Amino acid sequence: MAFSLPAMESAIDAASAAGAVLKAVAAGELTPSEGTAIAGLVDTYRRTLETQEFEARIVALEGK
Repeated sequence: MAFSLPAMESAIDAASAAGAVLKAVAAGELTPSEGTAIAGLVDTYRRTLETQEFEARIVALEGK
């Protein structure tokens, strides 16, 4: 299976990536099972990016 996702550089970008997965499933490019697996990876990466963004904000607020 070959599938391209939009770049995810922030948690907000995950919405575009999730939309691309849904579109690919709807078009028959991915099976629903493949879409579910990829969506899970997108969500995990989104949470990682969110954590990184929160940490950066806390560090900035604390002045470290």
